[in-house]
Formats: sequence, structure tokens, C-alpha cells
Amino acid sequence: MRVMILGGDGYLGWPTAMHFSARGDDVYVVDNFAKRQWEMESGIEPLLPIPPLHRRVRAWKEVTGKDIRIEVGDLCNHRFVYMLIERYRPETIIHYGEQPSAPYSMQSRTTAVYSQVNNVVGNLNVLFAMKRFAPEAHLVKLGTMGEYGTPNIDIEEGWIEIEHNGRKDRMLYPKKPGSFYHLSKVHDSANVEFACRIWGFRATDLNQGVVYGIDTDQTVQGPDLRTSFHYDDVFGTVLNRFLVQAAVGEKLTVYGKGGQTRGFLNIRDTIACVALAADNPAKAGEFRVFNQFTEQFSVRELADKVAAAGRRAGLDTQITSLPNPRVEMEEHYYNAKHTALLDLGLKPHLLTDEALDKMLAVVRANCGHVEKSSFIPRIRWDAAKK
Repeated sequence: MRVMILGGDGYLGWPTAMHFSARGDDVYVVDNFAKRQWEMESGIEPLLPIPPLHRRVRAWKEVTGKDIRIEVGDLCNHRFVYMLIERYRPETIIHYGEQPSAPYSMQSRTTAVYSQVNNVVGNLNVLFAMKRFAPEAHLVKLGTMGEYGTPNIDIEEGWIEIEHNGRKDRMLYPKKPGSFYHLSKVHDSANVEFACRIWGFRATDLNQGVVYGIDTDQTVQGPDLRTSFHYDDVFGTVLNRFLVQAAVGEKLTVYGKGGQTRGFLNIRDTIACVALAADNPAKAGEFRVFNQFTEQFSVRELADKVAAAGRRAGLDTQITSLPNPRVEMEEHYYNAKHTALLDLGLKPHLLTDEALDKMLAVVRANCGHVEKSSFIPRIRWDAAKK
């Protein structure tokens, strides 16, 4: 299979590229390295330094004998995108290539506008390039569970049956996103659904929960093959932050009451979900939505789990509460369906005590250059700069 991975230098993009290459697919990765620039702008860096993409590709070749081809360019340049799709005619396009951070999008007018233009326009360019050069390709688009928000009803997988004034219809599930980043993903979903309905595209929208972890079957094959692990207040995720705080003897910082509940999954399961979607493509004209997570936890539940892991490791891990920098419900109902990927064969890696202990051990062995100031939230939802 010819697989094109947009955002192939990223936390998920690089492990995905290695996974498809390892199993024998022809893999092409595309990136403009903007995420590295955003990190420099924010004064943050991952737990371990990440080699340039070209060195990672060379290392992959040395380890496996397999090639991954690189194309450098911006998805917001439609001529570049047209050239890509025309040259490679991919059968599957895996689209990670967007600004991924809610806090980044809430910093200011500049970052909010940039996030939406970058994400929405880049996605539209991909759709128009597919229409012209690869209309039969299957688009696997990374969405987010954050599109739904926290409604007081069960969250379905993308679609919902509605009865109103005696009439029924099947409609896209209502969205209530919590940041300008999440809003950009809502716009993406609407545009991809439109392309399926009007142009007959086949697409799978993977509404992903919060991803944690650093190791996959491929990243552990050499130091130049690892992927990024962010624990900071801009690009980090809550579990990663808690693990690093525990490793360096800092209190685990829970925002507000800690009742915020979300779906979570291991990075290994992200790769497995994407592969399952690619190997079982949507039908022509079908906009298929999978809720991509394996377990639900509140923030306080995660903090308690990490604190317990710290104690098992002999650490005096404490928990503290900070004023919540986000505007969100801190206690709420949350029940999201996530059966479609399980039905396709997903075998989840759950957040067991053993799994937490292993992750904490890896973090402790690599925490010599942790920037503790990155634990403190700098961006407030109600105080965006002009």
C-alpha cells in the first residue's frame, strides 16, 4: 500500500511512519517542521532531544534496510499539496499535519487565527488535491474527542439519530469544542464529511482521546528512532506531566477540582487504530467516525494513579491543586461510545499499575534536564492577548 503521512515528523506521525514501513508499505512522510518552531517560540523542549527527521530516516534505513521518503513543505501551499498527490498517488493518506495544542491556540489572536488557518486551509488543500489526483484514496484524518465537549448525554461515534417534531434523521453529533484548536477540528470534520457527501470520497475521522506514552515496537530499536515526549503546559498531556513531576519530586498539579473526565489511550493503541482504519477503509461516499480511546479517567483519578506509582517506586509523591487556567466544566457527566475499533480487532494496552511503573521508570532514567517552570500553566483561556 502507498501510504502518505502528513505531519510525519510529529509525536504520532513518526511512529506511524515506522509502523507502516516495517510491515512493508511504501511510506512517504510530509512535514514543514513548524512544530519544532512553535516549541522554540514557547521556550520548551521534549523530555529527550529528538533528532532531525532526515537523521531518523537514515537511522531507520540502517536498522531495517527500509526506505521512508521525505517531502518538506507546507500544506497551506496548495501547489505543493497538488504536486505531492499527483507525484505519489497515495492509496491511503494519514493526516496528522496540523497545529495540535489547545493552549497554543488560546494564547492570543495571532495564535488562534494561525491555528485555524493552518489547520482548516491545509485540510481543504488536501481535499482538493485528492479530488483532482487521487479521488479513490482513503483519507484517515486525526480528529479529537474534544470536538464533542462534555455534553450531558452519551457521546455517540460521530453520528446520532434525531427525532424532532415527529420526524427522524441521522445527523452529525452536535459539537461543543473547548478551544480554538478544537474548533478547527470541528471545521475539518464538517469539510471532510461534505467532500464525502458531494464528491464521493472515502474518509475515516479518528476522534482521538488524550495520548500518553513514548515507546512503540519501532521507537525502541535505536536512540535516533524515538519520538517526542512533552510534559510542558503547551504541548504536554496531563499524564506525561504527572509522570515527570513525580520523577523530579514535584507535586502533581491538578487544575481546579480535577473532575474533568476524558478518554485516554496508549501511543501503541493510536498506531494500531490508524492501521486498522487504513486496512479496513471506508466505502466510497462514506464519512466514518471512530472514537479513538480505550479508557476514561478524571484528572484526579490519574493523579492518584501516578501518586501510587511514585510511592511504589519509593518516592514521596504529593498532589496539589492549581486554579484552572481553562474555562471548562470541572465536574460533569461523560460517557463516550468507543466500540467500532474494538469491533475491528483493537487489543488495548490499558493503564495498569505495571504499565505506569514502567513509564515512570523510563521518565526517571531520562529526567536530568527537566525544566520545572514548564509545569506551571502560562496561558489562561479568559485572558488571551490581542
